[in-house]
Amino acid sequence: MSEVTPALLVVSAHAGDFVWRAGGAIAAATARGERATVVCLSYGERGESASQWLQGKSLDEIKDIRRAEAEAAAAALGAEIEFLDLGDYPLRESPEAVTALVDVYRRVQPTVVLTHPLADPYNGDHPAAARMALEARVLAQAIGVANSDGSVPTKDEIIGAPPVFFFEPHQPEQCDFKPNVLLDITDAFPAKRAAMECLPAQKHMWSYYTDLAVRRGVQVKRNAGPNLGLAHETMGEAYMRYFPEVTGVLG
Repeated sequence: MSEVTPALLVVSAHAGDFVWRAGGAIAAATARGERATVVCLSYGERGESASQWLQGKSLDEIKDIRRAEAEAAAAALGAEIEFLDLGDYPLRESPEAVTALVDVYRRVQPTVVLTHPLADPYNGDHPAAARMALEARVLAQAIGVANSDGSVPTKDEIIGAPPVFFFEPHQPEQCDFKPNVLLDITDAFPAKRAAMECLPAQKHMWSYYTDLAVRRGVQVKRNAGPNLGLAHETMGEAYMRYFPEVTGVLG
């Protein structure tokens, strides 16, 4: 059986989402020598760049600013990043957008996918991104579904069935987010914090997501097995697994 190369794909609605919600997972993966790719469906130029609008910046200027911030954040995490520039507020689902994501899946060949939950009453862009990420995942598996250039994929281009994990939304209780996976990001947190500080347009989020990592770290320790705890001051991220886990051993 051929060895599968680990590859993490993160589908982010806006240019900052991947940092706040999944920066620890990304940094941990790249620290292990794994490939991590972030695809931002939009720059967050309309709905998540208020400080820039208040300074009188133009739409194109704001896109450039948010792109540069996201590129710096991805670099701090050790990840590759690309942008589909689909627009935000609203982020519209379309066959063309899904096809573009199919191309991304086939190129990256992810072994794990991270994206938004399917419910968020505060930001419709987030579930829209999740729906497109899930649809593209299924289509990318089908050899009869063409690539964006109209070519028929080869057997090496189609993907398998990578597990999908939803990362934590900003207001989890309102999004029916009930985590069933707690990730220890203690060693990766300095890189996540450095990535957060690459996003001054949303500086108010820095302390929020640092505090959240502490709270989730407490839960990591409380659920860490028979010893009920870890030896270090733990930082954590929370996830929901969407598809069942396949295993030969429970534990």
